[in-house]
Amino acid sequence: MKILVTGADGFVGRNLCAQLRNIRDGKARNYGVAVEEVFECGSGPAADDLDAWCSDCGFVFNLAGTDLRSQLQERGNGCPVMLASLPEAEEERWFRYSEDTGARVLVYRFPNVFGKWSNPGYKSAVAYYCNAVANDIHFTVGDPSVELELLYIDDLVDELIACLRGEEHRCDFDGMGVFPMEKGLYCYVPVTHRATIGEIVDLLHRFEEQRSTLVVPEIPAGSFAKKLYSTFLSYLPESKVAFPLKSNVDARGSFTEILKTLGNGQFSVNVSNPGVTKGQHWHNTKWEFFIVVSGKALIRERPIGSDEVMEFEVSGSEIQAVHMLPGYTHNIINLSETEPLVTLMWANELFDPDRPDTYFEPV
Repeated sequence: MKILVTGADGFVGRNLCAQLRNIRDGKARNYGVAVEEVFECGSGPAADDLDAWCSDCGFVFNLAGTDLRSQLQERGNGCPVMLASLPEAEEERWFRYSEDTGARVLVYRFPNVFGKWSNPGYKSAVAYYCNAVANDIHFTVGDPSVELELLYIDDLVDELIACLRGEEHRCDFDGMGVFPMEKGLYCYVPVTHRATIGEIVDLLHRFEEQRSTLVVPEIPAGSFAKKLYSTFLSYLPESKVAFPLKSNVDARGSFTEILKTLGNGQFSVNVSNPGVTKGQHWHNTKWEFFIVVSGKALIRERPIGSDEVMEFEVSGSEIQAVHMLPGYTHNIINLSETEPLVTLMWANELFDPDRPDTYFEPV
């Protein structure tokens, strides 16, 4: 299928065209559609090709609201046309065009769309606040209780690509209120989120604090927080893309915390110098994974009150995870005399200096 996209250089157009190209090039194979060519009509010279594209295309995403009716009719092209957020009078013209030609017309009314590549200066509260927090720009919040209906760009793109399969979601509207109907006159995106301005700004500040706290807020799959975090990251300046981590360094090597979660523990990287033994402690409740990613090591564990020792020889050439069991004192020995040992460590809870649950005892 050959696809024409007007407004291809806009926020929605850029995201849609990028995914259509991924489908065309065989990089995104989960959509169940075939894309032969993408005609990208933006504000530049490519618009001169619009007449030819109207003749060749098999589907139109008319994101710019361009009046293509006469061009399509003159070429006898009754392909489907998708449109969005038009004045009601223009919607009616397209509905009459559908009646006259039999062409499938899909009219959407988008709520507040957010995601990567949105211009922070163009009518998007989410883009504005993401850009301001990411770039340390001072701002004020008028009424934090104002609630927005929010549509994430990837959810929107998935819905638009579903249109190519004839699987758009139909509805009728009362203003922006959606009433799903199998044979509704309009179309809608079924996945949206609601959040207040205050909730959005609070989340963004917590995302920004992750650089210093290392704590990632809860971001469940499909949640607004997950989508907002991805959006926020797209506004980071180069100076914040990389940031230093605090390493605790001594003669044995180093230990660096890299990531903490509110409910799923924390990740750290441990470097042991040649011949060094680390650990020699046990926990009542805390448990860990040791994953050697470079070097060769011997991990030893002994139940408290017992002389029986479990031993695991591990290396970065055959990566595996080893449990550090509650009630077992454990250590890790770098078996190399020349190379450092690098181990990724995960603990099921955040370290609490007031209650460390860590007790020294040699294996």
